[in-house]
Amino acid sequence: MQPETLQTFHKKPIVIIALLTAVCLVGDSMLYVVLPTHFEEAGLTSLWQVGILLSINRLIRLPLNPLIGWLYTKISARTGVLIAVLLAFLTTLSYGLLHGFIALLIARCFWGIAWGFLRLGAYFTILEYATDTTRGKSMGLYNGLYRLGSLVGMLVGGFLADIYGLLPTSIIFSLVTLCCLPIVFIVIKPTHQGMVSEHVESERHFSLWKHRNVLSVLGVGMFFALIYQGIVTSTLSYLIEIHNGSVVLIFGCFIGASSLAGILQAIRWGFEPFLAPLFGSLTDGNVGRYPLLLISTVLASISFALVSFDLPFWIWIGILLLLQATATSLTTIADALAADTASNNGARIKIMTTYSLLIDFGAALGPMLAYGMNQFLHPYASFWFASLILLGTTWVCANSWYKQKRSL
Repeated sequence: MQPETLQTFHKKPIVIIALLTAVCLVGDSMLYVVLPTHFEEAGLTSLWQVGILLSINRLIRLPLNPLIGWLYTKISARTGVLIAVLLAFLTTLSYGLLHGFIALLIARCFWGIAWGFLRLGAYFTILEYATDTTRGKSMGLYNGLYRLGSLVGMLVGGFLADIYGLLPTSIIFSLVTLCCLPIVFIVIKPTHQGMVSEHVESERHFSLWKHRNVLSVLGVGMFFALIYQGIVTSTLSYLIEIHNGSVVLIFGCFIGASSLAGILQAIRWGFEPFLAPLFGSLTDGNVGRYPLLLISTVLASISFALVSFDLPFWIWIGILLLLQATATSLTTIADALAADTASNNGARIKIMTTYSLLIDFGAALGPMLAYGMNQFLHPYASFWFASLILLGTTWVCANSWYKQKRSL
């Protein structure tokens, strides 16, 4: 995928990689709402095993992200996406066919490799096509579209698993993923050089450790991933169950905790294609990215603190929906800040590969930390922890914004 011009905002390559990612993501997203309440059906014996399985796909990428980044200097975008689609199909199918902790652990490791190819391929595509005035919108467009896969995976997957079980759900989703293979050959043109091979020489001597502003941006992204991709995504059905019971009565209908979690997550993925590009566009302007970031972190910190209170049901649900909105805002802004930093420092491969690694580290640590704290400290301990982290992030980002304004 090569740029056509530098004067216009080209959405097509970003839309293509986002939608392919969405289809590959349905099986993984289904697992996040189904496994915490259907773990015995998968041959698991304890919630700590659920935490490990929801984390290992990210942990495996910690050593592999640099390798995947290097491979993209040798292979084309088409090759990288083909590898990802094949692995996504096989792993989604295995969630229903395999039984027991070790077998599922291996399957989750292979999914982690698939996601590494998809995400780094997307980051490099956005950096290739976006400019300084469209980078936030581009990141928002990508985040919004690929999360449609989470919409289907969590909403449809939660209902299918509650009604039919894990095996039929996995088979259906794996066949959907397999349909991507011919599409990849049609829409992504083959090239004879690596996707980012032209940037290798220019950043050979760049060192992350000599740029404190780069490290701070990467750290903020890591904490947001720990909170939203790690803690919230993996524990939402658990949170609903301990707060309201395993079955909730809504409008005269009984809904299971995993189904309700799927609905709430799906609401986010439903409005994200509209809100994420909007948030990104707002930060592309003269005001910059920090004002919206600070507003979002304050609202998120308060919301995390309130979820443990015994509030009326619909007010409590409203707080969870506000958390989902701050997730969209903060994820989009963090990605845009990382892309800004990579572009401005002329180190696309090193910075985005490291950013991807730290995102994985935070997201992998989240489920293990959350289930460990909730089980051994207090059922709501991980949500109080998230509130404190976001409060600290607000102070750090406000300080960075102040220094940035003084330097102008």
